[in-house]
Amino acid sequence: MSTEAEVPATDWERVQESAEFVELRRRLRVFVFPMTVVFVVWYLAYVLLADYAHGFMATKLFGNVTVGLVFGLLQFVSTFVITGLYVRYANRKLDPVADTIRADLEGEAR
Repeated sequence: MSTEAEVPATDWERVQESAEFVELRRRLRVFVFPMTVVFVVWYLAYVLLADYAHGFMATKLFGNVTVGLVFGLLQFVSTFVITGLYVRYANRKLDPVADTIRADLEGEAR
């Protein structure tokens, strides 16, 4: 048994059709889809360069550090940057709307 009051399915359906929820999903898509495309293109460029541009990727920048190694490490950096951008975006644009929806649901569930 759950200690929290359960929200009837009809409330979830009502929320899903609400303007606030539609706006929340729109805001999420505005960030997620373009950022996914950017990351996938960046990753595929790295893979294709590694496979077809051996000379370029083997170019030494200093010591034994090559362009390929730097690009590979930048894959990790880009992951952390995207994560940071998402957290910032979510805090500013998504969480306030989600909090409003949650407060509305919890207020009606009691």
